[in-house]
Amino acid sequence: MYLYGASGHCKVVIDSIESSTSKKIEGIFDDNINLKKILNIPIFKYQTFDKQRIKELFICVGNNSVRKLISENIKANYGTVIHANACISKYASINEGTAVLANAVVNASAKIGKHCIINTGAIVEHDCELEDFVHISPNASLAGNVKIGEGSHIGIGAQIIQGISIGKWVTIGAGTVVIRDVPDNSLFVGNPAREIKK
Repeated sequence: MYLYGASGHCKVVIDSIESSTSKKIEGIFDDNINLKKILNIPIFKYQTFDKQRIKELFICVGNNSVRKLISENIKANYGTVIHANACISKYASINEGTAVLANAVVNASAKIGKHCIINTGAIVEHDCELEDFVHISPNASLAGNVKIGEGSHIGIGAQIIQGISIGKWVTIGAGTVVIRDVPDNSLFVGNPAREIKK
């Protein structure tokens, strides 16, 4: 298995892979030529690498739009990463390229799209639907039946009450409490959430 993106998020992904599977991480791709290793795993330049050696790839980039761009430009067999301490209902569905990190919860009938991040200690309750490239930050909580549009980022510790719809490419600030639907391409902060930028 190979990883793409030698970042802090990559370290958490490595830890999650090593906690839950016997898969060997062969290397990491990054454009920073000054980086040689992360957690003793060698770093390579993707452009000059022998692509035939890549049987499985995982994108370790926290930025949603960059993660989308990489996935569109690199056709690969994308795996999922699930930490051993994550709690995932057998009735939930999780698509390729998604990471569910330590102590995160994904409950019954939740549907998680491609290349999402369910970060440390995040809660995705029953019947939630997350489109592709969504990031739920550490300790953020989605109550039941919440819908999150493509590319949206829910900040650390944010709370979204049941039945709310969040649009595409939205940012919900850290600690924000969302009690009303949120339109596409907007930034909301506060308690209760208020729009401060489109």
